[in-house]
Amino acid sequence: MSTITANTPKEGTLTQGHKKVIFASSLGTVFEWYDFYLYGSLAAIIAKQFFSGVNETTGFIFALLAFAAGFFVRPFGAAFFGSLGDRIGRKYTFLVTIVIMGLSTFLVGVLPNYATIGVAAPVILIALRLFQGLALGGEYGGAATYVAEHAPHGKRGLYTSFIQITATAGLFLSLLVILGCRVYLGTEAFEAWGWRIPFMVSIVLLGISVWIRLQLSESPLFQQMKAEGKTAKKPFRESLFSSNGKLMLLALLGATAGQAVVWYGGQFYSLFFLTQTLKVDGTTANLLVAGALLLATPFFVVFGALSDKIGRKKIVMAGCLLAALTYFPIFKGLTHYANPAVEEARASAPAVVHADPNTCSFQFDPIGKKVFTNSCDIAAAALAKAGIPYEVQPAPAGSLARVTVGAGEVTAYEGAGLSKDDTKSHAEAFAKALKGILIGAGYPEKADPERINKPMVLTLLWVLVLYVTMVYGPIAAWLVELFPTRIRYTSMSLPYHIGNGWFGGFLPTISFALVAATGNMYYGLWYPIIIALMTFVIGSLFLRETKDVDITK
Repeated sequence: MSTITANTPKEGTLTQGHKKVIFASSLGTVFEWYDFYLYGSLAAIIAKQFFSGVNETTGFIFALLAFAAGFFVRPFGAAFFGSLGDRIGRKYTFLVTIVIMGLSTFLVGVLPNYATIGVAAPVILIALRLFQGLALGGEYGGAATYVAEHAPHGKRGLYTSFIQITATAGLFLSLLVILGCRVYLGTEAFEAWGWRIPFMVSIVLLGISVWIRLQLSESPLFQQMKAEGKTAKKPFRESLFSSNGKLMLLALLGATAGQAVVWYGGQFYSLFFLTQTLKVDGTTANLLVAGALLLATPFFVVFGALSDKIGRKKIVMAGCLLAALTYFPIFKGLTHYANPAVEEARASAPAVVHADPNTCSFQFDPIGKKVFTNSCDIAAAALAKAGIPYEVQPAPAGSLARVTVGAGEVTAYEGAGLSKDDTKSHAEAFAKALKGILIGAGYPEKADPERINKPMVLTLLWVLVLYVTMVYGPIAAWLVELFPTRIRYTSMSLPYHIGNGWFGGFLPTISFALVAATGNMYYGLWYPIIIALMTFVIGSLFLRETKDVDITK
């Protein structure tokens, strides 16, 4: 079999071989991100398919937690595959990762749902998500290191920026496939069984990706290091338990944590916000987000190339700061332009839960065993499920919670001690009464398509993704240049995947829980804002600029 080779980066110019290396690495990574983000894009449907044994609010949180589970194990995949890549080579390591990812994604597509096999369905689903996370943990560091070690000096920001495009391109591809299936099959059929098709398509993408990866030759820097007998014997230990460990911690807190929350805030949380909070239909929301991704994607390369001239650090720090300063007005703008009826109804007839504060719980149950039966919890859960912002005002101890919306009022019920049939009848009666006063006050069940200002929504989404390109475009080159060749794969992978897997991956779950707990539809934004500000301060003070570093040492 022929292999794609490239000259060493010392030559200072990119050969045709270099371009093929970038293309092959990037395309394979696109497919891997496509696999990983299918789940996030279909979280609402997956909640109904695999977590139908609990109430709808808890089920959606479970689906987000299962999504986050893949992120949780990414650092472990980074440690394992990073160590492997530093010992045996970059090429074969990320060949293994893509096989694991592709097979795990395909199996999600054929997995029976909760109604068919019961609790085994969510258990197996989470296990497959864990395999996906482990695989992705080994993928990114390998691809970024591989491309950087082929690129000439002074061009690393530009050429690793193509790797940075792959995450957004993978998300874009997943949205297009989902949209195509939804439009062709219809919403009802898609939600019943058609959602499986995008997962099953991954087996075809896996075949293409493996073929592409087999064409690659090993990184020239690794080949030279191996020939000289300088490869690390225990990369994980050398990376973490040495002075290098402090640098990894600084890279995590001062670079990748903020980059992660800006990335997920700008692309994933915005989609959740449109569909779950503003009730924009899935097709419209996906089209708008896909349009923003398409318009902003070239800026990954723009900011990657710019980082070769002015530095990586300035651009990443600027992106974190801009996001932190503007997230609140941008998301309020999304409400104004995507579903103005919510804004208008909230101003004229705010929803208020009047309840004994001691009966109101933080409704976040990670194991699905707790039942929230207090009248305050029942009222708050119903409003959160409807996507209605509300506030809680204290009422006399022992009183039942009341919901007032403008002049309308409905009293909740106490669920403790009720039989299953009584609980159902009370719930239906309360939901019907609540729906009546909400509609009467002008709160819409769905966003009115005629009132969605699509150009303005698209513009705001584009700005959010533009921030993503600022923090993400230069990050690969920055991380590669921070660490020595012998432990580079491990050292850059760990802070990247802890930052993205933990700080970023848990953003939808944490933000959704914060919104459900407070009734403030914007409260979840505090999480990415605080993390982005932390990164701005630490990165600005303690991390060095690296654009002129010689990575051959």
